[in-house]
Amino acid sequence: MPFETELLIHQSVKGRYGVDLPTPEVRNRTGLNARSEIGLPEVSEPQVVRHYTRLSHQNYSIDGNFYPLGSCTMKHNPRLNEKLARLEGFANLHPLQSEEHSQGALELIYQLTDWLKKLSGLPGVTLDPAAGAHGELTGMMMIRKAHEAKGNPRKVVLVPDSAHGTNPATAATCKYTIVTIKTGDDGMVDMDAFNSAIETHGEDIAAFMLTNPSTCGLFEPNVKVIADTLHSIGAYFYCDGANFNAIVGKVKPGDIGVDVMQINLHKTFSTPHGGGGPGSGPVMVTEELVPYLPIPYVEKKEDGTFTLIKENETTIGRIKGFHGQFGMMIRALAYMMSHGADGLQKVAEDAVLNANYILHNLKDDFHVPYPGPCMHECLLTHKKQKENGVTTMDIAKALLDAGFHPMTVYFPLVVDGAMLIEPTETESRETLDGFIEAMKTIAKRAREGDADAFHAQPQTTFRKRLDETRAARKPVLVEEK
Repeated sequence: MPFETELLIHQSVKGRYGVDLPTPEVRNRTGLNARSEIGLPEVSEPQVVRHYTRLSHQNYSIDGNFYPLGSCTMKHNPRLNEKLARLEGFANLHPLQSEEHSQGALELIYQLTDWLKKLSGLPGVTLDPAAGAHGELTGMMMIRKAHEAKGNPRKVVLVPDSAHGTNPATAATCKYTIVTIKTGDDGMVDMDAFNSAIETHGEDIAAFMLTNPSTCGLFEPNVKVIADTLHSIGAYFYCDGANFNAIVGKVKPGDIGVDVMQINLHKTFSTPHGGGGPGSGPVMVTEELVPYLPIPYVEKKEDGTFTLIKENETTIGRIKGFHGQFGMMIRALAYMMSHGADGLQKVAEDAVLNANYILHNLKDDFHVPYPGPCMHECLLTHKKQKENGVTTMDIAKALLDAGFHPMTVYFPLVVDGAMLIEPTETESRETLDGFIEAMKTIAKRAREGDADAFHAQPQTTFRKRLDETRAARKPVLVEEK
């Protein structure tokens, strides 16, 4: 294979080095002894450059091609945002720098907070969480703190079976018992199951964690009824805002009864995702929950300057060092300001339009478990192809040979053989047509009984068909040459 290469540690040759620096006079610097004991590879600079350049060529990225992961929103990161994040005044700012010399950064945090308040309709915001799941944890900690302040933290959190896996994990981390609410035949919350849980657990319920729009790509029509029911028993309505990009500028979650919502800046506001992170998961809350927001947070003083509030008796405390992922905040605010309020509405409209374009063009070739129209992502299954021995995993591998990253597979769990496709608003019609054509070709091959060929795919990638679960069940944590 042209790019097959040994790990850098195995390329080590004693005495080889990349940079020739004079021996430091101070011998007891922090980490010096540790570095001498861990066995760093001894390699030349060209070796290192070529090694990582080869690895980069094996990578698939949003800068290289279409990345239709459902529920992950892998969209283009505008270069303007990157340029602004690298401005010297931002990039070289130290988190321990004084407030006097950090006014520009504090004002940026304040402005981003204000944008999120207006877009969500929720008056309290923290930008501290380091990612969406961290935001979930922060939100649920505030809910628990609020119930404790009333004298009873309660015991139960309701979570739909279509939820992101982080939702029940977060509630369990906050010491709640999870009660699962099933999804109905229409892909929405089964209201009979929801009402039954309300009747059974009543005022033991702390909150309901609902993703809306859901992981089935649908907007929950009973959301206001759900909110009112929860509030009638003193419970909170937690909205997982991972899919906020479908409704940003169109719907304010605070207006439909949401008490707490986390969002992922990368999903709605185009900051880098995955290996290109780090993430950022702001949380918005109602006025009632504002006293429990994490510290520190930025306030504007009467003289127009900005200050960090670091003490608050009712806060849940610090949930991250310093002030959150500041670099992501710069990119998100740049995205918001460059689009404006009307532009963000257009973002949501285009994301929904593109998903429905794919759904419309593939609905005759693949099984659609819930009738459209969909929101920002469309859900298909392998039901038609499985009759000919071709599964969702086979389809995903065939897409690799067609030059596309696969969609999210086998999620949500509420349908068999799920394929969740999210094109985002940044893809052109030509790109969508290319993806649709690839999927149609795969469907045609499956109808013609080409199952064995599917099982042998992919053939054009650096690695061929891998065991999908071995890395989790039998991880090799130490490689021996």
